[in-house]
Amino acid sequence: MSIDFQGRVAIVTGAGGGLGKQHALALAKRGAKVLVNDLGGNVHGEGGSVSAAQAVVDEIIKAGGEAIANGASVTDYEAVQAMVKQATDAWGRVDILVNNAGILRDKSFSKMEIADFRLVMEVHVMGAVHCTKAVWPFMQAQNYGRIVMTTSSSGLYGNFGQANYGAAKMALAGMMQTLAIEGEKYNIRVNSLAPTAATRMTEGLMPEAVFKALEPQAVVPAMLVMACEDAPNRTIICAGAGSFEVANITLTQGVYLGISDDTPEQLLAAMSQVKDRQGELVPGSGSGQGSLEVGKAMAAHKA
Repeated sequence: MSIDFQGRVAIVTGAGGGLGKQHALALAKRGAKVLVNDLGGNVHGEGGSVSAAQAVVDEIIKAGGEAIANGASVTDYEAVQAMVKQATDAWGRVDILVNNAGILRDKSFSKMEIADFRLVMEVHVMGAVHCTKAVWPFMQAQNYGRIVMTTSSSGLYGNFGQANYGAAKMALAGMMQTLAIEGEKYNIRVNSLAPTAATRMTEGLMPEAVFKALEPQAVVPAMLVMACEDAPNRTIICAGAGSFEVANITLTQGVYLGISDDTPEQLLAAMSQVKDRQGELVPGSGSGQGSLEVGKAMAAHKA
């Protein structure tokens, strides 16, 4: 089964370098028309120039593809709306959105300024909100859309010095969970990519040999799967160094304790059983937790 994007229009944010650039090049190589968005700032979100995006566009065009550049900040909703209009004016539709734009402001939580926390949330979370909100009505109207959020192991599992980044990345996975449900009837599939890739954002944070091994290109196949017509829905694909996994947010079977004055003490004593992962579930929606809990309570009362 061949994956191609002939006739499809894609927007990739933060695509002036690193992983975003590889996403844009790969989509274009397989036939997509690509709007390459990049603010052109540094990894801290400072500065700005459309030149980085234009350089990727030039590379795509030189290879025989079709692309246009955009320098909007994803934190500016009006600029994002204009970006989507640029794509629809040029090509009439938007089929794929890859929310890749992001910045780092790493520090331990005790030393982190509130402004650094807020800005990382603004770029990653509100940036994805702005872009997704802007393309959503077009995808609804055409009954087709593929949206890729970029989450991270730092959000899924934690990482020292990245409370802001981790919170933002877990928020994107949470947004995916609901948008995948809401978009299903419009054939809009929403997934998340958790990449392990060496980019300028991670340079200096790992040994040189590891940095070279984790080339961004190795992550791209997962994005292409999430962007294609046969994409899964509501799936977190982890990818790095040519390896691919799926992360799930699970729910253990837990225990029913009822409600009494000593329930806190009972719960503390039963924590090993509550945490037991045997028979754990991946709920189909948020109601799965309530269904499990009420079911156990009803069974206990019948006994």
